[in-house]
Amino acid sequence: MSGGMQNGGGWKQRISHEMVEYAFNVAYLALVFATLTQYRRLVLAAHDIIYTNYWVAVIQALILGKVIMIGGLFRLGRSLEQKPLIFPTLYKAAAFSLLVIAFNIIEHVIKGLWQDMGLAGGIAEFIDRGPHELLAGSLAIFVALIPFFAVKELGRVLGKGKMWALFFRKRVAE
Repeated sequence: MSGGMQNGGGWKQRISHEMVEYAFNVAYLALVFATLTQYRRLVLAAHDIIYTNYWVAVIQALILGKVIMIGGLFRLGRSLEQKPLIFPTLYKAAAFSLLVIAFNIIEHVIKGLWQDMGLAGGIAEFIDRGPHELLAGSLAIFVALIPFFAVKELGRVLGKGKMWALFFRKRVAE
């Protein structure tokens, strides 16, 4: 353990950094999931179907935001770090899109168990959405995660704090 991590200031700074990163992850993901939910609501409204599962979007964002941080801790895609940024970006977008699908299945299984449909009933409800809706949702998540991971990868290459400074600090005119 490094000396900076042993004193209280190092831990406080580390926790603060982790909380800011988690908040950024959750905010972006909640925005993406809420946008997809709103899109689904508007499409279904054209057929007089009411859809208001906005809390699911927030819960998914909270869970996936933490999963992304754990993936970073385990350095998911480490073997691609020396390649052009497009490779780790697309790899992580694809990997976490698969995680979103997995969490969606788990969500339906829990819903099936909660509503006494059983495990198979929850999975059947997931599959009943049809291949077109499943593929469209997965593709939308994948595309939405590309800029998310592109910014994260660019920040990794530029160095700690550089992306934050570029986006949120006032720059001096040259």
